[in-house]
Amino acid sequence: MTAPWPNGAPKVGDVAEMSRTVATSDIESFTDISGDRNPLHYDLQAAQSSRFGEIVVQGGVTSAILNAVVAEKLPGPGTVFLNVNWDFKAPVRPGDTITGRVEITQARADKPITTLRTTVTRDDGTVALDGTAVCYTMAMTSHGSAASQ
Repeated sequence: MTAPWPNGAPKVGDVAEMSRTVATSDIESFTDISGDRNPLHYDLQAAQSSRFGEIVVQGGVTSAILNAVVAEKLPGPGTVFLNVNWDFKAPVRPGDTITGRVEITQARADKPITTLRTTVTRDDGTVALDGTAVCYTMAMTSHGSAASQ
């Protein structure tokens, strides 16, 4: 069996984050893959009459940055979510820059399973998403495919 973490297992307290600016094209791309055509994402008049007051992106666009953080940085390549528990606290709008942050809160010694605190914060400091996730990290071969475990 290949070790899932060639540079050593993550430790409690380890942190990683990534940022990106959300675009209107993200709404369209998410609609293409999900079928979510909620007027809050497309109809300015409907969105303006809602509590949000303007167009907002789908929650999946907001949370997607966390997929990138866990797969690219921490725990790292080969990581998949086993469980997520996310509260959406505030809307994200096209033009917002969001930062996804994960912090290791538990790391099992017997299996490559980690528990994370997860947040997505807008560039104005508002927390848009807050919660936890449990991840499993598979060992990867040098060619980027999963090794047998």
